[in-house]
Amino acid sequence: MADLQAYQYILIALVFVWSGFVRSGLGFGGAVMSLPFLLLIDNHPLVYLPIIAVHLLFFSSITVWQNFQKHRQQKLAGELSDQEGGTIDWAYLKKSMKIMIVPKLIGVLGLLTIPASVMTGIIFSIVSVYSVTYILNKPFKSNSPFLDNIFLMLGAYISGTSLIGAPLIISVYGTHVAKYQLRDTLFVLWFILVLIKMTAYLIAGVNLQLIHHLWLLPAATVGHVIGLRFHEKIMNGDPKIFYRVLGVSLLIVSLMGIVSLFIK
Repeated sequence: MADLQAYQYILIALVFVWSGFVRSGLGFGGAVMSLPFLLLIDNHPLVYLPIIAVHLLFFSSITVWQNFQKHRQQKLAGELSDQEGGTIDWAYLKKSMKIMIVPKLIGVLGLLTIPASVMTGIIFSIVSVYSVTYILNKPFKSNSPFLDNIFLMLGAYISGTSLIGAPLIISVYGTHVAKYQLRDTLFVLWFILVLIKMTAYLIAGVNLQLIHHLWLLPAATVGHVIGLRFHEKIMNGDPKIFYRVLGVSLLIVSLMGIVSLFIK
């Protein structure tokens, strides 16, 4: 990143503002909706993936902690009933992690090599179908645990090889986790999955680009704050709007992924 022009640094900072906004606003997409733009500016994925990973660990932990404190205060103030659960669906998180952990490790360790173009095509084709059902307010709910497990395993595997397995995982989580718990549950999931990936980076001796966090972390923070406000608006609005926003976001991600297959 040392040989870039001034305008490229500005563009990279703007992409990280966008990344922070998407991550906190929706709870997913920080990597998959920013990495294509970053690679158009500077085609070095191993430079940006560790930075995105560190940002996810940092902002997801802060957001989940803040929401935990807010939820606890609301309960103490009597604004929420004792029967109402927290902002994280721990039961489904544990259940899904049992399914995803092995494919995740296979992806991280490279024990199984599947052409990236094939995996990308499969994942984004499936997600595009799911996204349309959200947009039409007729979300598909699978009655097949087997199919859900296949999607979770595929998503975990691709998140092990890169960091773009989120959309396929979302398509399952979106039908099994309550709306008010979805983002924080996803943040905890991403934290676990990315921590595994970061461990692999450290073992492999990948440069974590720590010096660049000095100027990219503030950029992502600006987007993060804006995204938090956006998330509050869609959470307090009509549930149909929430799922429509989710669907449009997934469709955009899918189209970007499919287009990336033809841009080399």
